[in-house]
Amino acid sequence: MAKKHTLKAELRARTGSGLLKQMRREGWLPSVIYGKGAENKNLKVDAKTFRELLADSESENILINLDVEGEGSDLAFLQDIQHDPLTGEALHADFRAVNEKTEINASVPVHLLGDPVGVTQGGGILEQGLHTLDVTCAATNLPEYLEFDVSGLDEGDSLHIGDVEFPKGVKPNYEDEVVIAHIGRPGAAISEDAAAGEGEEGAPAAAEAAPAEEEAAPAEA
Repeated sequence: MAKKHTLKAELRARTGSGLLKQMRREGWLPSVIYGKGAENKNLKVDAKTFRELLADSESENILINLDVEGEGSDLAFLQDIQHDPLTGEALHADFRAVNEKTEINASVPVHLLGDPVGVTQGGGILEQGLHTLDVTCAATNLPEYLEFDVSGLDEGDSLHIGDVEFPKGVKPNYEDEVVIAHIGRPGAAISEDAAAGEGEEGAPAAAEAAPAEEEAAPAEA
């Protein structure tokens, strides 16, 4: 289960792009909290504290005890963060008010455990197909990360969504056939490159016929 973080917030009255930019210069991150049965509130949180909170988290989809000054504490899910496209800096955060039964969709990091026999004994290559995995679960069942054992995979084997067990109450948003990890054959990439090279060698022959077709075009016109 994901650990809950605590974050202090204050109500804000200022809106508009100019005022929000000024707020960011003052060290605040403009935010909002909303959710079924809860009043939408414009908030601001300390930008430095928010950055530190994210740095201490496995992903951006986290549960937070949001302590709003003068309003009390609410359990919230960090629904979305707007980032500056150039610097990556957080510009705005959306919090969703939740309770124990609220169903949420979240992207959870994937950790692979063990040394596959196909790597240690066969010289294969471990290829991770999913580094994060989208799941649906109750807010309080949200895992911080998902761990899958790949030690039994031999060369050419794959670990699929349908092959693994998920924590109670956590449902993957994928088909069973989706690959989480695969043990590739060391020579496969070399063979593919060689095949691509052979195809390129045949290209000039086809190109030689092109000028004759181009010369015939004006006569048709």
